[in-house]
Amino acid sequence: MSADIVLLATVSFISACQQAYFAKLVGKYRMKHKVNPPAVTGPPEFERAFRAQQNCVEFSAIFLVDLWAAGWFFNQGLAAVFGLVYIYGRHLYFHGYVESAKGRLPGFSLCKLSLVCLLVMASAGLSNSLLDKYCDINLISRLQRLIFG
Repeated sequence: MSADIVLLATVSFISACQQAYFAKLVGKYRMKHKVNPPAVTGPPEFERAFRAQQNCVEFSAIFLVDLWAAGWFFNQGLAAVFGLVYIYGRHLYFHGYVESAKGRLPGFSLCKLSLVCLLVMASAGLSNSLLDKYCDINLISRLQRLIFG
């Protein structure tokens, strides 16, 4: 077992647990409002909870790819921090959305910021790795020499 991916795996596991928790909450809202599967319409509280959970699922693939690429090719610790920020943002998003459609916005903004940071890290790390492997150009080393002499 390799310890060099433990932070990425831990954040991924926490994210999966959060997804399961959101699904469980939607099930509780189904029972509370007597919305039997496969129906996805009902009282506004149920529909907002269902939509919040679906939105979280829709973004999970993007989040996991960005998290792993940023962690593997840029910096695992920094990627894990932004991953935890994303998970917290999803918590705010889900619970805010259940309260009102506008209530989702603070959590969404935090998630978006985290995803952008992970995407930038992943892009920089992957670009550097590709250039280093196929063109023998290491941009990070060049930048370090340029900055630190």
